[in-house]
Amino acid sequence: MAHEGGRRKRSRSAKRPVLRIILGTLLVLVLAGAGTGYWLYSSLDGNIESFDIDDAINGERPEKLATGAKDILVLGSDSRSGDNQALAGGNVGGTARSDTALVVHIPEGRQKAVAVSIPRDTLVTRPECTRKDGSTLPSAQRVMFNSVYTSAGPACVIKTVEKMSGVRIDHYMEIDFSGFKELVDAIGGVTVDMDEPIHDKASGLDLAAGSHKLDGTESLAFVRTRHGIGDGSDLGRIGLQQQFMLALLNEVKSQDLLGSPAKSYTIADSLTKSLTTDSGLDSLTKLAEFAHSMEGVDPASMETIMLPVRYDPVDPNRVVAAEPQAGQLWAAIRDDAGIPASAKRSPATGG
Repeated sequence: MAHEGGRRKRSRSAKRPVLRIILGTLLVLVLAGAGTGYWLYSSLDGNIESFDIDDAINGERPEKLATGAKDILVLGSDSRSGDNQALAGGNVGGTARSDTALVVHIPEGRQKAVAVSIPRDTLVTRPECTRKDGSTLPSAQRVMFNSVYTSAGPACVIKTVEKMSGVRIDHYMEIDFSGFKELVDAIGGVTVDMDEPIHDKASGLDLAAGSHKLDGTESLAFVRTRHGIGDGSDLGRIGLQQQFMLALLNEVKSQDLLGSPAKSYTIADSLTKSLTTDSGLDSLTKLAEFAHSMEGVDPASMETIMLPVRYDPVDPNRVVAAEPQAGQLWAAIRDDAGIPASAKRSPATGG
């Protein structure tokens, strides 16, 4: 998120129906499991990695909402080791980072939804966490949000989000961008329309204004780029990622997956290999059941809100939660209430 010359220019916050991305992901799995040959698709369950949230956190957590609402943490993890180290930005030492983070709130009644996007460069207080090897990671203040995943994995990210928001996370979904590349290639590419050109040496992306059909490698560069668009900040990249994911969903929906079992299997195989969930969503059957429970959500009522942030006064290349707007936003989610207009304005973006 570095930017020469101190504070960055304002960029317009993006508000797009990102829940359709998540539901679209589940839709692919449902389609893959429909009709004859379900026994074949059920073998893909072994591709999905999972963990039990309560066991992994093993500590005090916020109370569950009594209303029946659900909150899901969705991460896009940015792994650049192995075969991916030459892609869009290079190797990061064999580690992975949470490149995209959304807290999706689905109120009781399943008629609408809101997704809160957390900028990855947000400075947060990381609680004490347990690493995968059983060692303890002490709590720390003013750490970058996306570094939490690198330091202690997804359970620590959930714990951090719960501590900062007071919202209990019911489910977890993570899509690894390395599998994301295979998914795009499996469906034959994704078309995006650009109002402005992108020239980003860091990601290797060079696109003129206009319509482009991107393959898997180009798509990875597209969702990772930030230096070639807007003010060069992570806040601008969030809108770009949302644009691409919506285009990806539209591409999937336009294809006759039920009429092509072989293609739907290839897509489902790519998707499940890149998927990590909590134990409540760790099979095609569980994912299908969850998708079915979301059928009442009206796409027209969905919206995405960026967590209200402001530039950090000590380090203008980082942001911190803006108060009281951020607190009002989390309170509305905890209360399963409508999001107040004041919580939709972010001082750092002018939104």
